[in-house]
Amino acid sequence: MQSTAPDMTGSDRALMPDYLRLIALFGIVVVNVQYIAFSSLHGFAEPVGDDLADAITVWLVNGLALLKTYGLFSFMFGVGLGFLMRSAKARGLPFGRLYRNRMIGLVVLGIAHGCLFFPGDILTVYGLTGGVLYLMRNWAVRRLVHVGVALLGMQALVAPPLLLSEIEVSPEVFALEQLILTQGSFRDAVMFRSASFAFTLPFFLLIQGLSALGWFCLGLAAVKSGMIDDAGHPLWRLARRWCLWPGVGAGLVGAAIWQWGTPAPGVVLCIVSAPVATLGYLGLIAGLSRPRGAVMTRLLAAGGSSLSIYLGQSILLSTIFSGYGLGLWEAVGRMGAVVIALGVTILLMAALVLWRSHFKLGPFEWLLRRITYAGVQRGQPG
Repeated sequence: MQSTAPDMTGSDRALMPDYLRLIALFGIVVVNVQYIAFSSLHGFAEPVGDDLADAITVWLVNGLALLKTYGLFSFMFGVGLGFLMRSAKARGLPFGRLYRNRMIGLVVLGIAHGCLFFPGDILTVYGLTGGVLYLMRNWAVRRLVHVGVALLGMQALVAPPLLLSEIEVSPEVFALEQLILTQGSFRDAVMFRSASFAFTLPFFLLIQGLSALGWFCLGLAAVKSGMIDDAGHPLWRLARRWCLWPGVGAGLVGAAIWQWGTPAPGVVLCIVSAPVATLGYLGLIAGLSRPRGAVMTRLLAAGGSSLSIYLGQSILLSTIFSGYGLGLWEAVGRMGAVVIALGVTILLMAALVLWRSHFKLGPFEWLLRRITYAGVQRGQPG
């Protein structure tokens, strides 16, 4: 799904979505690896990190990436809806059927991902919440923006009490998690992850669903207003000026309080400041969206296969850290886990560069496209 409107460079393709996906992939993996390489059963607000290097790593991850990268991907989901609407209209295809198929495909992939590799999957939330976005597809830009901001505000109110609530986990469950993820088979790990996924999905739908739908609305508004096609739009400059440093600064302060002070107010500050920082990141990425050379063109093409890289990150990292793979679960520090996660992402991007030199789409993009266009013929009524 690609934009066909001109961008500020005079190209026939908007560059900002490509840069956004590429950058967000690195942010999301440093967050996810914290729940792949280490126990996910401790309380959300509980500080982690056995030494200063690990504590600093967690501080930076929570301050710079936590909740922000999900926001970037959610924004791109709304952009994707706008692009799909454009494409369906231009090709005379039934948008309603395409969108329904796409949401079904995301849910199926998300459930498989959550049960097999990573219980923190977000695709299922996107697929289910995306059904609500369909009802908003014809809304005016102003209405989408107002509702999007309101939903982000609601998430900032709802998330803290839920994430700060104490859930008692018995020592036996911690011991079972350690046994399965350090010595268990792939089948054992899948059973444990499936149970974890079933338990966490309702909370994700409530906490992440509100935020996701808010960013969906803002992403769709960016397409309808033409902002996504114009990286030099004045509103992107305003986002850089008024949101980037206040949002990032508040996030880092909140993460520091969380890690080294009283966790609860630090968690609240991180959550409340996350949408502001995400807007700042969007403005910064718009400022970076310049014409590219040959190397950057290949990297951006690989980043365009974000679904394959996102799923590939979980597949490889869960294998590296589980007992049926390299067995590194809780065997390396937080900094080591982040380095491994970034290395895996670079490896996947290199592999996708080679793949995209022979194929138009990444493997999971191809699969989702097949599901999306299943049974759809040109000229059918929408």
